[in-house]
Amino acid sequence: MPSAPSPLHLAVALDAAGWHPAAWREPGARPRELFTARYWTDLVTEAERGLLDFVTIEDSLSLQSSSFAGPDGRTDQVRGRLDALLVAARVAPLTRHIGLIPTAVVTHTEPFHVSKAVATLDFVSTGRAGVQVKVSGRADEAPHFGRRPAIRFRPDELDSPAGLAALKELFDEAGDYVEVLRRLWDSWEDDAEIRDAATGRFIDRDKLHYIDFTGERFSVKGPSITPRPPQGQPVVTALAHREEPFRLVAASADVGFVTPQDTADTRAILARIRAAQATAGRADETVHVFGDLVVLLDDEPGAAADRRARLEERAGAPYTSDARVFAGTPAELADLLLEGQEAGLTGFRLRPAVLPHDLERITRGLVPELQRRGAFRTAYEAATLRGLLGLPRPANRYAAL
Repeated sequence: MPSAPSPLHLAVALDAAGWHPAAWREPGARPRELFTARYWTDLVTEAERGLLDFVTIEDSLSLQSSSFAGPDGRTDQVRGRLDALLVAARVAPLTRHIGLIPTAVVTHTEPFHVSKAVATLDFVSTGRAGVQVKVSGRADEAPHFGRRPAIRFRPDELDSPAGLAALKELFDEAGDYVEVLRRLWDSWEDDAEIRDAATGRFIDRDKLHYIDFTGERFSVKGPSITPRPPQGQPVVTALAHREEPFRLVAASADVGFVTPQDTADTRAILARIRAAQATAGRADETVHVFGDLVVLLDDEPGAAADRRARLEERAGAPYTSDARVFAGTPAELADLLLEGQEAGLTGFRLRPAVLPHDLERITRGLVPELQRRGAFRTAYEAATLRGLLGLPRPANRYAAL
């Protein structure tokens, strides 16, 4: 008999009422609660009920829009967000096992601020924090800050000389940003806090370290004002569609999210990331590569396809995404995921088209199906997100100094 597949890693990406723009109009959607703590707590606790590795929480510095150039003026789709890091911090004490990965736009924010916010989330969640680093090339976001000129080119100009130069600058800066995050998380040694009331010494100042980072866009002296997080290094993730973000994942991330359209595409993407990982000197390190899928799930054959047609009619256009869109049953999705695993993916991040419906079909339909096949856990087996992902707790780079 064929051996059972290795257990999959499974995550969900949470965004507003779901990833389909008409999701908020579906029966069972909760549009009046999108900006409440209860809504997000309910979603994350449902994901934890399904034993998922982690949730990611989307964020951006501009209103949702189908236009790369800026707001599209539509009023028939969800607009507006809560801050992803603050949502994660609110949900953390109400959950026990699942990882929490909010999105942080690194192009315009300060790495010092994000480093201590993510470290704080790791303390609040007792070791379940991560961050999804996101690069912004949108022309409408730079004026919110006024610190750099807006990058102005269309998506179809990305492969022009100017587009390639801009992408290189943005992703090189993102790589520096992650390096600063990691150095700041290490700037306190694990035993820097003494807390000896008798002698009056709370910290050992010799175990706090300047990071002295200097890059083309910014310099950071450090140390952090937040002690080293419980995981040592919270999990760093990034979404990657092409060569520049592939290199960022390979050189800087613990988990990369990719969007292959078929098995051949999966293998080609993995080959590029693994080659870039070797070039970056990380060939011996674990870098998970998760496939992203937008999912519409129903138990009855054909029901998910019918629902997709209804959503598209309400939206007034066919739904397209950067990721492959799947509409079918949990068993059919399980087949697809195991096929992707065989091609080399270590996990999947599923984007529920409609919340909470498709999330519940993941946790209550897909997960039991994978468990029946021996392909998914039946209980949480680690206390930290790094532990769930099989990542060791890294040594502090400054401890030997």
